[in-house]
Amino acid sequence: NACGAMNRKGFDKLMVDWAGGDSTLALVLQVFVVVLLVVIANFFVRRALAQLARRSEATATPWDDALINAARRPASLVAWIIGLAFAARIVEARTDATIFEAISPARTVGVIFCIAWFLVGFIRNAQTSVVELRQAKGEQVDHTTVDAIGKLLRVSVIITAVLVGLQSLGFSVSGVLAFGGIGGIAVGFAAKDLLANFFGGLMVYLDRPFSVGDWIRSPDKEIEGTVEHIGWRLTRIRTFDKRPLYVPNAVFAQIIVENPSRMTNRRINETIGVRYDDMGEVAGIVADIKAMLRAHPEIDQEMTLIVNLVSFGASSLDIMVYALTKTTAWVHFHEVKQDVMLKIAAIIAAHGAEIAFPTQTLHLSPDGPAAAGPLPEGSFMVAGTPAGGRA
Repeated sequence: NACGAMNRKGFDKLMVDWAGGDSTLALVLQVFVVVLLVVIANFFVRRALAQLARRSEATATPWDDALINAARRPASLVAWIIGLAFAARIVEARTDATIFEAISPARTVGVIFCIAWFLVGFIRNAQTSVVELRQAKGEQVDHTTVDAIGKLLRVSVIITAVLVGLQSLGFSVSGVLAFGGIGGIAVGFAAKDLLANFFGGLMVYLDRPFSVGDWIRSPDKEIEGTVEHIGWRLTRIRTFDKRPLYVPNAVFAQIIVENPSRMTNRRINETIGVRYDDMGEVAGIVADIKAMLRAHPEIDQEMTLIVNLVSFGASSLDIMVYALTKTTAWVHFHEVKQDVMLKIAAIIAAHGAEIAFPTQTLHLSPDGPAAAGPLPEGSFMVAGTPAGGRA
């Protein structure tokens, strides 16, 4: 009986302490309940977002996928921040520790961070989804513009989040901006190269002398290759031997950049030489070559087309062939050029003429140099060699 009375007394005291909220056990149990509720809430949030993600895959719009995928991790973190802050407030009510005074601003900063995280992720996912959707439809995508807009939006979200977070911590935003204006002068002198590259990248985005995927080259520098990425500080170019070339953006403000990717046509500019013996066939050869180019399906008839005898060369009659192809693709252009040149060779052969190559004429005289008379330019004579002999 005595033991039973003591047990009942202890249980009654425990219940009184729990009801009064003065015991350490009651505090631990309350914190445990809060953490358990956070775990349960986090589980249901994850399940709900996973279910929404499966449903969004059946829709044609990319926005819901981008929204749900961006919200998964920030939503889970917000649940933990709010739950742990609530548990910390319970502990704060039972203790006078100074550290618990930071609970409210820490919770606010944490929520702001999660919102910024969500917005940055949503912008990145939406950027990727829009590009993939337009490519799936076969539409042309300007990767440089999409990338520039995405970066500007993400930077705006981050700057806004930082200012709101400072304001929630008790800092004056106007004072921060004023300090930034004064400190910006010192930072500008210390990081002038970094700022030059930043504004160089901004000018590339605004002026758009080239885009991602373009083939560019500079006659001022040894820069040639395909643009892979345009960053705020560096632009990555893949050279034709597949080496990466990293160019600071400030360089593009000081050099000439040629963008062959934006050419409208490629040029065939060749000089074909025929023998002087075929002078009588030149007019017919020129006319037939011009007719062939006029009928060629790969030659742009809206552009300049020239086929003319342009000079009397040292060993040939030079015919200039100037035309522009419709294609700008490097490999296809050479196939078209090969076809044109083979047809020119066939035309020359059809007229009984030959393509000239450098030659020399050897005059042999049995009576010596005096009997041979003056020699044509480019020829020479070997004296004392019998006619028909070898020299």
